[in-house]
Amino acid sequence: MKIRLRAVLLALGLCCTLLPGVALAGLDEGLAAYKKADYATALREFKPLAIQGDSQAQHNLGVMYVKGQGVPQDYKEAAKWYRLAADQGNASAQFNIGLMYDTGQGVPKDEKEAVKWYRLAADQGNAAAQFNLGWMYESGQGVPQDKKEAGKWYRLAADQGYADAQKNLGVMYSNGQGVPQDYKEAVKWYRLAADQGYANAQSILGWMYVNGQGVPQDYKEAVKWYLLAADQGHAKAQSSLGWMYDNGKGVPQDYKESVKWYRLAADQGDVSAQFNGCDSN
Repeated sequence: MKIRLRAVLLALGLCCTLLPGVALAGLDEGLAAYKKADYATALREFKPLAIQGDSQAQHNLGVMYVKGQGVPQDYKEAAKWYRLAADQGNASAQFNIGLMYDTGQGVPKDEKEAVKWYRLAADQGNAAAQFNLGWMYESGQGVPQDKKEAGKWYRLAADQGYADAQKNLGVMYSNGQGVPQDYKEAVKWYRLAADQGYANAQSILGWMYVNGQGVPQDYKEAVKWYLLAADQGHAKAQSSLGWMYDNGKGVPQDYKESVKWYRLAADQGDVSAQFNGCDSN
């Protein structure tokens, strides 16, 4: 399964060193206050700079309006500040205003406009924007569907360590979509995401070991990855782990342990776990 766009708000970042010394000091003080959850002080530092046209302060102010930190939550006001920063080339703001158009928060939903802003941020190397742009091409939202173009943007984000993109690139290699089918390459990308603690990638990697796709079949290794994902509450991994205990694959056969994992998955609505759990009773 492909992961949908995540409504990620980029964290406040330090401004560039090209800003005047007074502005730099104000931003530093604002960021220090923000990290301490002293939003009143952060707002007092950011707002005058934002009004003066400082793009980083404008972006940070947008974040605060989205999250309702020190101000009432106001998506329209957030969009206003993001756009002002985005128009100055601030990549984080370009991503965030793209996300607002993508989700219809604070602005009318407009996938073409979202693509425009994602592309501007992606061209500056913003990994989240590269991932979202890849998704737009993969799903044909705001642009004609183009799996090769999707793979291009996923790879750019994946090469920066963006776990969602690594996982989606793995899926593309598994299915031969936009890239030649290559299970070994798929496993490479799944593992990179899994090593970052990404439960979905961990679960898929477990499945690859069970089926010997891109790796030698290894039930013990499969159990290892299923367990990592299952401990994070991943329903499919919990169901798969239940099956491993049910059938003694990679672990000693243990019906009680099997039922435990089936039940956890079933409680989340996993149909196969609900069926298998009934059979185990």
